[in-house]
Amino acid sequence: TVAGCFVQDGKISRNHFIRIIRDGIVVYPTNPNQHAELGSLKRFKEDAKEVKNGMECGLTIKNFNDFKVGDVVESYVINEVKTTLK
Repeated sequence: TVAGCFVQDGKISRNHFIRIIRDGIVVYPTNPNQHAELGSLKRFKEDAKEVKNGMECGLTIKNFNDFKVGDVVESYVINEVKTTLK
């Protein structure tokens, strides 16, 4: 299922992980230790690497097709930082 979206804040990129939030509750992924991935990201039927604040896009999410009107698609990145001892 393709979701038509409007990026309200920040940006969404092909390499970002995704959460679907419905009525304030994360509905996908259901396990907090899992990370959902984009299946596709498009602008005007063209593949896009990223879509910035204030723009519309269409997207799919791997293994998820239960979008509802009002769902929030949240994208995020996990940055691993090595700790060092001084």
